[in-house]
Amino acid sequence: MPRFFLSFLMFMLVFPSIAFSEIEIGGYIKTDNRIRLQDGNKLTWNENQLDLKAEVTPSEKTHLFGEFMLRGFGLPKIAETKDLQRTEKDKAYPWAIEFKEAYIDFYGFLLKDLDLRIGRQRIAWGTADELNPTDNLNPDDFEDIWDFGKKLGTNSLKATYYLGDFTLTGVFIPTFTPAVLPDSDWASALSPSMSIPEGLKIQNISDQITLPENNPKKGSMGAVKVAKSLFNYDFSLSYFYGRDDLPLVDRVFIEPVDTLGSVNVNTRLCYPRMQVVGLDMAGAVGDVGIWAEGALFIPEKVEMTTIMPTQSGMISQKSTALKDQGYFKYVVGGDYTFKNGLYVNGQFLHGFYHERGKDNLEDYFMLGFEKKFFNDELKITLAGGAEIKKFDDLKDNYATIMFPEISYYPLDNTEILLGVYLIDGKETTNFGRVKENNEGYLKVKYSF
Repeated sequence: MPRFFLSFLMFMLVFPSIAFSEIEIGGYIKTDNRIRLQDGNKLTWNENQLDLKAEVTPSEKTHLFGEFMLRGFGLPKIAETKDLQRTEKDKAYPWAIEFKEAYIDFYGFLLKDLDLRIGRQRIAWGTADELNPTDNLNPDDFEDIWDFGKKLGTNSLKATYYLGDFTLTGVFIPTFTPAVLPDSDWASALSPSMSIPEGLKIQNISDQITLPENNPKKGSMGAVKVAKSLFNYDFSLSYFYGRDDLPLVDRVFIEPVDTLGSVNVNTRLCYPRMQVVGLDMAGAVGDVGIWAEGALFIPEKVEMTTIMPTQSGMISQKSTALKDQGYFKYVVGGDYTFKNGLYVNGQFLHGFYHERGKDNLEDYFMLGFEKKFFNDELKITLAGGAEIKKFDDLKDNYATIMFPEISYYPLDNTEILLGVYLIDGKETTNFGRVKENNEGYLKVKYSF
């Protein structure tokens, strides 16, 4: 198992020359299985995780943290007998290692009130519940489309300076990392439908992605944030200069295959530059927790070239794939726990993760209820939301999602989750395009 050995070696390198007794070890073991409620009830998700976290504080001036995950993920992918051979064992028994975080903290670095964090890290900004328009430092991880707000750790340098009641944060990310996309049966939720001239029939589609050059001028990103508490509310103002982590089509080549109108389509995608100015707040009004978060996105202009056949031959047309006009995403929400233990959480979001441009932002309402029973051994969750694309034509531009869940806690640190993901709506919406993907799931997790 060479990959496991390499991961263990990296794990040890994070904590060199430190006795095991000084290392705090934690993590979890988790299994996650899902079955499609339509399409023949096929198994769609089969994952087992062993997540290990370790941290140590060698002195009052330093702190080290590392986390990696060993996972058996997916179902066997066997196409021919050679895939069953020992050298191809990963195809019959898929597994992988995910190196999540590994960083060093230096407290009072050079200056008394300056802290420095260097290494692979998750830098979370924003106050909203999982849906954060100001959280743009780490790339999105859409592998599991239901895991809202999941991000990938990136190699970064973060400096935090404490100036009286203010906290000043600066971040430098030397290289660009793109977002991870979901499997093909979920991809249409994040990808708008492609328009092809009338009379042409697509035979094959292919694409080519152009990553930014791996140098500080083209690939690096940076951000600054100022935070302060005022009147028992937490506020922060931030600025990010970097790139969109989702690719955007900037060229389409339509190649004729025959005289019957069949064509092959090849697209080229890029990652446009963008600036983001963000503001967020969090606090409480009485016993009601409240939060608000907004971000002004200022993208660079992206032109798309379409090369296509006509009766007189191939022609080239230019159009605007992304305007260099600012657009505003925001979220407001709150939560409250009633005296009987019922917990309620609600949010309104304008602009989902992947939506770009003022005219392409949709509205989302999210609402959840939780109630515990039998000395907190059982919890019932009823959560869901609505996607509204156009309020003036609601009947053809909406989608709904529901995910009721039962959680059972038979032992300390152990939870068993049973639930379903239900989708309905019109195919003009993001979630409506994947409404045939309803799933039921069983998850078991033990934390240590």
